[in-house]
Amino acid sequence: MSQIYRYELTVPEDAVDVNGHVNNLEYLRWMQEAAILHSDSQGCTQATTNAGATWVVRTHRVEYLNPAFAGEHIIVLTWVSNFRRVQSLRKYRIIRAKDNAVLVEGETDWVFVDAKTGRLRSIPENVIAAFEVLPKEKESEIFNHVKPIVR
Repeated sequence: MSQIYRYELTVPEDAVDVNGHVNNLEYLRWMQEAAILHSDSQGCTQATTNAGATWVVRTHRVEYLNPAFAGEHIIVLTWVSNFRRVQSLRKYRIIRAKDNAVLVEGETDWVFVDAKTGRLRSIPENVIAAFEVLPKEKESEIFNHVKPIVR
């Protein structure tokens, strides 16, 4: 699963809302953290900075499927689904480690912009080359063969 970045964490008490489960904003925060860590690990963050650019979010889509609770070990999986001229679609799947239950599925449409002007810019080839894209049509092949993650 080299195309997929794995970010693991234990749900802290302060991530739980008045309903007794993880607040929806926490999932979004973890998605963004995983994206940044993935970008850092692949050299994309440095390549973007060197190009005088930055990534900003155009849209988020998040589907909440099952709740998580304080103390649970969860895994945020993220991958780049595609690149277009000024945009990149990144996807996420958040699972509970003990039973492999999918908690959240989501995606973020990122746009590449000039760091000084905020104007859209074409994504340079070296930034694109930082990632091995996992196209949508290949996702089921990968995830249908993932074994449960037990801790």
